[in-house]
Amino acid sequence: MVLRIPRTLRGNRGFSLIELMVVVIILGILAMYIGPKLMGRTEQAKEVQTRVQIEGLETALKLYKLDNGFYPTTEQGLQALVERPDAENVSQNWRKGGYLEKGKVPKDPWGNEFIYLSPGIQGDYDITSYGADGVPGGEDEYKDINSWEIE
Repeated sequence: MVLRIPRTLRGNRGFSLIELMVVVIILGILAMYIGPKLMGRTEQAKEVQTRVQIEGLETALKLYKLDNGFYPTTEQGLQALVERPDAENVSQNWRKGGYLEKGKVPKDPWGNEFIYLSPGIQGDYDITSYGADGVPGGEDEYKDINSWEIE
């Protein structure tokens, strides 16, 4: 049994230049409307990424506490999540390989270190990113992002 292709389909080998131009023009129009809306969202994306990083650090700190019975001190800092502290305030249950997946403490999206206090002012510990300007305080894209303000 031979499958026959209808005569109307045999002649179609691709798109014409006019059809391609119409598609390019439509894509250009869409880019004109969508592009500006996506621009300017980079700072908002960095804030969201910072919140996610802080939540990840909080999870690692909770695992640290489960193993050791306490959080790392301010002096030990977040580095205690990747390297076993040498201070006397260390349990023998520190997890080999640390508590962060990549084996290093991440920096915030602006390239700054997270600020860690334990005991914290707001709770057992506080984690803060100073935002785009890297200094305490500020508003809008320069505002601080704090662990106790994350829901």
